[in-house]
Amino acid sequence: MSGRGAGGWLARRDATAKLLATLLVTVALMTSLEPVVALTAIGALLAALPLTGVAPAVLWRRGWPLLASAAGVFAFGVLFGERHSPVLAHVAGLDIRQDALGYALRLLAVALPGIVVFATIDPTDLADSLVAHLRVPPRFAIGALAALRLAPLLAEEYRLIRLARRARGTRAGPFSTLFGLLVAAIRRGIRLATAMEARGFDREGPRTIARETRFGWPDALVVVAGVAIAIAVIVLKFAYA
Repeated sequence: MSGRGAGGWLARRDATAKLLATLLVTVALMTSLEPVVALTAIGALLAALPLTGVAPAVLWRRGWPLLASAAGVFAFGVLFGERHSPVLAHVAGLDIRQDALGYALRLLAVALPGIVVFATIDPTDLADSLVAHLRVPPRFAIGALAALRLAPLLAEEYRLIRLARRARGTRAGPFSTLFGLLVAAIRRGIRLATAMEARGFDREGPRTIARETRFGWPDALVVVAGVAIAIAVIVLKFAYA
């Protein structure tokens, strides 16, 4: 979940600016089901990918579940979607309708900016930026930081649980393994909460920030870019309405 490995221009920008830009684009995309609108947003993001410093291999590794989900949404829409939607093409005896393609592409267009942005954000920078610029309570920001730091451990813990059960000769389904993962995550959360409380994180009062964060004009440019893309999405929506 760390953005330290990304060395692009966007990776050096403030986390709050990137979150605001992503939120603006996401809200705009949620208002349209036009495939052209979603494709335009996806194309713009992929064209700007060199500025993010996120390698295509990293994007594929993080985004393939999204592609699988979009494919599932598309297949469901083709087979069981509304029949009043305009037919765009006929493939293998199936009607490819606008709504089915629109839902799948909108899912990609909405989720892809978040994947790219969070790949460029370091959790510590995010917590500091939220406290400094959005005045988020430190207790919440530090809790979010801890959650982001521990999230990558869940995949490894899931793998270890499966290996441990296989070593014991226990055949457990995915739901049983997920339940074990949930129990382990709760226990880890309790230990973390106790450790944070022992260090005084539950106390009210002003706190200092170890690394000062500044919101400069390059960060404002990120927000302006988000506003521009959101406006373009809305304009395209009405153009193809």
